[in-house]
Amino acid sequence: MPIRQRVAALLPLVCLGGLLLGGGLFLGTTAVGAPRQPVYQPLGAPADPAVAARWNFYRDYAQATQLLQQMVAAHPEICRMESLGKSYGGREMWVMTIANQATGNPAPGNPATGGEAGDGATEREKPAFWIDGGIHANEVQSVDVVLYTAWYLTEMYGRNEWITQLVDERVFYLMPMMSPDSRDAHMYDPNSTHSPRGGQRPVDDDRDGRFDEDPVDDLDGDGHITQMRLRDLLGRWKSHEEFPEWMIRAKENEAGEYRLLGSEGWDNDGDGSVNEDGPGYYDPNRDWPWQWQPAYVQPGAYKYPLSVPENRRVADFIMAHPQIAGAQSYHNTGGMILRGPGVQSDRWPAADIAVYDRLAERGKKILPGYRYINMSEDLYEVWGAETDWFHTMVGAYAFVNELNTPFNLFRESVEEGDFFGSQDDRRGFDKWLLLGDGFVAWHEVDHPQYGKIEVGGAKKNWGRQPPSFLLEEECHRNMAFTLWHADQMPQVEIDDLTVRPLGEGLFEVTVTLMNRKITPTRSAFNVEHHVTPADRVTIAGDGVKVVAALVSDQRLFDGDSKEIRRNPTTVRLPTIRSWHPQYVRWIVEGVGPYEVTVTSLKGGVAKKTSLPELKE
Repeated sequence: MPIRQRVAALLPLVCLGGLLLGGGLFLGTTAVGAPRQPVYQPLGAPADPAVAARWNFYRDYAQATQLLQQMVAAHPEICRMESLGKSYGGREMWVMTIANQATGNPAPGNPATGGEAGDGATEREKPAFWIDGGIHANEVQSVDVVLYTAWYLTEMYGRNEWITQLVDERVFYLMPMMSPDSRDAHMYDPNSTHSPRGGQRPVDDDRDGRFDEDPVDDLDGDGHITQMRLRDLLGRWKSHEEFPEWMIRAKENEAGEYRLLGSEGWDNDGDGSVNEDGPGYYDPNRDWPWQWQPAYVQPGAYKYPLSVPENRRVADFIMAHPQIAGAQSYHNTGGMILRGPGVQSDRWPAADIAVYDRLAERGKKILPGYRYINMSEDLYEVWGAETDWFHTMVGAYAFVNELNTPFNLFRESVEEGDFFGSQDDRRGFDKWLLLGDGFVAWHEVDHPQYGKIEVGGAKKNWGRQPPSFLLEEECHRNMAFTLWHADQMPQVEIDDLTVRPLGEGLFEVTVTLMNRKITPTRSAFNVEHHVTPADRVTIAGDGVKVVAALVSDQRLFDGDSKEIRRNPTTVRLPTIRSWHPQYVRWIVEGVGPYEVTVTSLKGGVAKKTSLPELKE
């Protein structure tokens, strides 16, 4: 029998033997009725989330609200949501609080929106972190990063050890939509990728006594405000040879094809200008009290600091939660980790900048392609910026992340100051990865003043925002950096408590304080300007009387020690630095036990009790 026929004859027996003998385990795991194993899941996300959510699309206000409500319903033990009030357009301004209620109930909430009443006392004993997005509503992915962070914290609590510890030890306040009216306006009204940046309150931008009377005009009704062009051999623009939807300048001695007429629109009010008075304009991120300047100095400034009511509600909430020690705001675009100060004439202590440097060094690894820079020196000056207010008037270390790095176009380095990527890279990315979906093809329309023209160009959802397949990565990487920053907020500990009898009824009680995080309990700016109260270390006990108190940076209390003469029972410390032990010593009467409590507004509360001493 030929070899091929013999192999064919033996094949069924080989297969059967494999199933019954050598393949016995295989047969056992696939038998009818046997329990199926979980589907293989990639790392870094919950395998079976209580709230199923996709992160490859952008949610409008209603969808974002629904997602927040689903999180609260699924995880009521660690999260709640409340409204700070309604926006100009009547939308609730949602804030979600995430914390382990078993180790510290959130402050009293609104039961109608998911909050449960509580005394809120222990919440203030935990360092808190603020996260916001969407203050510039056209920067749409900033909202989705905050939503993703809330979803990840709630879904991974109890599944991931580090996330669980983080939620147990910290409190998170997340506000996804700082400008909810303009978010929906960007999505549903005619706009470009750059609009609307401000709020929706009417403003007389051109000071002609009328408000918002000359907005953009969507000539073809597709919802995208693109460019207008008129065929003109004397024009100085032409179509790109490889990417014809792109307009490029003709060379000096080369004939042009088109004259560009600007963004879609016409002169609605007959003043000779086009699109100069649309909805708004005021910039919510030029409205904060620190280094605020009026509009003639800082374009976009409103009437006075915190004159935007939505901002005022946010500021009131933050000031009512003074334990906020860190903050993160999300913007776009360009791939940057920004720190203040936002004004060049402003000066922050070198010790504070060093803390920012250490935090951002990790951020650059987590966020490849992102640059860590100072806002005023390396980008542009901003008077009245939210992030500066956080550092100087709240006492919190705060970053701004400009999302959507051009590095992600082709994972190649980009030139400094290149926020969108080179034109060639953007053209190639649209053609080869978006498959041409980023542009409205040029087509003819009727213009009321120019007659027959063509409109076309970049869609409003292409340019500042990552496409669907990069959105989840952008959300996760930025979340990871923010949560690491939150973990590095100060956390006071009593490392050691010793008692030594001195004779004649006196005892020496020495406590070692530690803060094993990068961030000090009070920044140098905070200490210098008394932004928040000093840290306090208190000793108590039945029948205990404090005779004297000393503070030192050295365990031996040598020449650098300082005696506390006024109210030595409570020792006030300017700050507890990062990984730098602080020693407090009391001379007391009374045998104890002694309870020592360290209370830091930004660094939490720690307590320790000594064993009772034997009477002499």
